Amino acid sequence: MPFPTVTFAIFLVVVMITSWALRPHLRVWKWSLLTASCVFYAWWDWRFVLLLAAMIALTHLVATAMDAWPGSQMVWLTIGIGGDLAILAFFKYYGFFVTSLLDFLGRFGLTPQVPLFEVMLPIGISFYTFESIAYLVELRRGDVERLSLLDLAAYLSFFPKLLSGPITRASELSPQLKRPTQAADLDGATAFWLLGRGLLKKVVIASYLATAITDGVFTTPGQYTSLEVLAGIYGYTALIYVDFSAYTDMARGAALLLGFTLPENFRSPYIASSIREFWTRWHMTLSRWLRDFLYQPLVLSGSRGRTARMRNLMVVMLLAGLWHGASWTFVLWGGIHGAGLVWERLRRERRRARGRKPIPVKGWVKLRKRLLTFHFVAFAWVFFRADSVSAAFDVLAQLGSFGPAPAVTPLLIMVLVAVFAIQYLPEAWTASVHAGFRQMGPVLQTLSLGGLLLVVDVLGPEGVPAFIYTRF
Repeated sequence: MPFPTVTFAIFLVVVMITSWALRPHLRVWKWSLLTASCVFYAWWDWRFVLLLAAMIALTHLVATAMDAWPGSQMVWLTIGIGGDLAILAFFKYYGFFVTSLLDFLGRFGLTPQVPLFEVMLPIGISFYTFESIAYLVELRRGDVERLSLLDLAAYLSFFPKLLSGPITRASELSPQLKRPTQAADLDGATAFWLLGRGLLKKVVIASYLATAITDGVFTTPGQYTSLEVLAGIYGYTALIYVDFSAYTDMARGAALLLGFTLPENFRSPYIASSIREFWTRWHMTLSRWLRDFLYQPLVLSGSRGRTARMRNLMVVMLLAGLWHGASWTFVLWGGIHGAGLVWERLRRERRRARGRKPIPVKGWVKLRKRLLTFHFVAFAWVFFRADSVSAAFDVLAQLGSFGPAPAVTPLLIMVLVAVFAIQYLPEAWTASVHAGFRQMGPVLQTLSLGGLLLVVDVLGPEGVPAFIYTRF
């Protein structure tokens, strides 16, 4: 049940009315949320619900054991994390690991008979696996109390965030299940603002960028000249931000209509002046997860030397790449970002070792660093988007193919400039626009949303492709 569809709009209205009607009856209300999430997930494939139920059951059993036997918490935590990762590895990486192993052994003339099954990738499995692991670790650290089976199921299956996040921790959502928002506190204006903004981003802007330049450049790069390929790279850099942030906007908006607040996931990532800053602005909930549940445990395990810290950064980013998909292109994308983070850290440490102060990042220095960071990120996106490593290099090779560029139209340039330039607007400006919408009143807000829907209907394509991150 994709977000930008009439079917989902009807589903959301029904769930919203039911949810607020049942809110006084706490247990029944939670069951209604769980039922709605199961219907939403089963809309894609009913077997996905069985897998989600298995993940919930495993997580609950491990959490119960950790609570019952405090002295063995680390043992149970290891079992829980190992079980979650085993499920994820089988469904997401089985084919990748087997084919990679066979290719490697084939170089030495070895052809072992290894069964290769067709394993269907359940949508959203990466996201609720990470949330399950985060819950168990937070329980071990004392950051959250053990949830009842019903609360845990409602948390892990909550449909607005189920498919592509934002990755929400139990410590963030469970208090909202225990003390639900009252009708008087419903922020409907912000909810519709986020839903409208996400709809415009996905249906109009992302769809246009994909069909106008990006899909063609990455599918048949040989048919394009250097300027068109460059536009295609910039186009995908804009597209993946618009597409993913649109999903987050709509997820947060839908959750708000149900009385829940989900964490922010993006904060103008393309104005970052370093790779490190980029990751504090891009997919922020994943960055926090990697920092708190992967990087810091590696540091605390004793790997604190200079070489170990650099290795830890690289390991984290390689795993972050692999998390995005079972392909060497994603691993290479993660490695590129890991190398960038290591290089930045080495420069900072070398400068500090020489007793020199950090260079003030302002004025032309800041602009230069922003441009360098942006193009580093755009270069890495080539490997993220390409179907294979060789296909990525085919795209890059076309940057040397000069000639006319009919695909680079004034409209394409205008859209690209708008997507990147709007991130440079002061947050106070965007906040004031949002505040102005909230102050319009229900009638003007309804008219504004109606006008937006009309624009989306006129400018959007007949069928809207799936969100990019639902594949991960």
